[in-house]
Amino acid sequence: MPAASAQSRPALDDARKVLRQTFGFAKFRGAQEDVLARVLAGQSTLAIMPTGAGKSLTYQLPACMLEGTCVVISPLIALMHDQLRAARANGIRAATLTSVDEDWRETQDAFRNGDLDLLYVAPERASQAHFRDLLSQGRIALFAVDEAHCVSEWGHDFRPDYRQLRPLMDIHQQVPRLALTATADAHTRADILHQLGIPEDGMIVAGFDRPNIRYAIRHRQSASAQLEQLLAEQPGPGIIYAPTRRKVEELAERLGAKANRPVLPYHAGLDPQQRAANQAAFVASEDMVMVATIAFGMGIDKPDVRFVAHAGIPKSIEAYYQETGRAGRDGDPALAMMLWGAGDFAQARMRLGEVDEERQQGERKRLDALAALVETPACRRAVLLRHFGEDPPAACGNCDNCLDPPQLVETSELARKLLSAVYRTGQTYGFGHIQKVLTGAEDERITARGHDRLSVFGIVGGEEARLLQPLARALQARGALVQTEHGGLALGGDARAILKGERPVAITRPPERQRRRGRNQAPNPLGDPLFDALRAVRRDLAEEGGVPPYVIFHDATLREMAAKRPSSLAEMGALSGVGAKKLEAYGEQFLQIIRQN
Repeated sequence: MPAASAQSRPALDDARKVLRQTFGFAKFRGAQEDVLARVLAGQSTLAIMPTGAGKSLTYQLPACMLEGTCVVISPLIALMHDQLRAARANGIRAATLTSVDEDWRETQDAFRNGDLDLLYVAPERASQAHFRDLLSQGRIALFAVDEAHCVSEWGHDFRPDYRQLRPLMDIHQQVPRLALTATADAHTRADILHQLGIPEDGMIVAGFDRPNIRYAIRHRQSASAQLEQLLAEQPGPGIIYAPTRRKVEELAERLGAKANRPVLPYHAGLDPQQRAANQAAFVASEDMVMVATIAFGMGIDKPDVRFVAHAGIPKSIEAYYQETGRAGRDGDPALAMMLWGAGDFAQARMRLGEVDEERQQGERKRLDALAALVETPACRRAVLLRHFGEDPPAACGNCDNCLDPPQLVETSELARKLLSAVYRTGQTYGFGHIQKVLTGAEDERITARGHDRLSVFGIVGGEEARLLQPLARALQARGALVQTEHGGLALGGDARAILKGERPVAITRPPERQRRRGRNQAPNPLGDPLFDALRAVRRDLAEEGGVPPYVIFHDATLREMAAKRPSSLAEMGALSGVGAKKLEAYGEQFLQIIRQN
């Protein structure tokens, strides 16, 4: 059936009324209004909005206003179910069609009968013939494609099934399309527009800055000890990404034994029931830490995650931005910390050989960009934002380099010595052996191989000797040193240009003074008796309703309740995040707590 004409579509004034009545917000944020204006006018749109900017509202709100059902294609079942709970809590008629839903017959009947505002499906289902047949039996108001970067081979998370979405949508030419992503560089954006049939003038870029997130990147010395310190300093729920299932298990066990809060593992190798139970516990918790594999992903819409830590490097800056974007979706301060080692980059560069040849150059550029982020002495946020085509200020004031500027050390000559030693010893030895050669150590292996007779033997000492290890890490990160399959070091990348003096090398050295702490911890009103009491009743209501606490109300709403102490339903309904459905369902219970305190 055709979509409603542009002339009959509701205006933004009506949308603002729905925003207040259904979602409890007084005004739109960021680019939401621009995106909604196009959607409500029936125009296909690509919206590039940072995580936490309210992307889901740009299709949930039209779904409440337009005739027919908004079909949402999303790649993760867990994420769909999180959004389903939140939508239903606001009184939106929503359902999912996934492999784990037993009510699929009822859902299909509801769609045919026009009783659904939102229908969530995975791309794998959306590309099947029986789903196309189902869509022909009902009225469609909008196609919303979430995580739209998955449609592009240039994106960091390509999903082939996304390529089947355009043929599906082309069957319904009059239905507008809304593609949404938080991570897409210029090349990926152009590909999304082409693959989904969206005009170039339909792209809205809201910006990538997440000012509430503090970025910190540190060399990994002892991951478990560094993460233990993080957990001691950062209250609230957190996610730790580890590179392998084994590392997930190890970290979860060690941190769980020492932390004063629950720590659970999450990876594809767990029993499905255990994995689902762990995720449900994390979503419902107000202080749990989840240790998860990067590749599997969490697929959650939990707004109160206070920190995201990487125990190793992510796949790319795009992946890093997306994964760290799980922190602070509620707008409160949050921390993104990465621990990295030279071996991370060495393994990543070796894995490039496994990538299809036509994609190798793009993947190499992504890895180089990630190395630049790790090694920069300048503002981390500026490097991130420039990667996505923005022109940010030189300093953000909320990353580790801005808060404690590192010292920059000129090491071009030392780099030439180090690279020369790697070359003259045959490009087969690890850093430990090279270090001994350069510092003139007495060692049987060095003598036996005649390396004590090389021109590079004993040419490094004093302060230079202390800089060898951080320099070797930096050269490996940028690819000038690469690891061989047997663990040795060899020249790569721009090593020869460095040896010829054509490329300068400088590395960062952390300042001796103690780093500032607590600059980015979330506001912690715990200890306020009223706020504590409001959280307690929220916890009880959430348990009773079988939903996470944030589905009832976000912490920000509870803080506003504690500060303004509404005395009536009318005053309660004026608070941010309190829509009509939630006011009716929970208003009296929270008013009673306020009166008692």
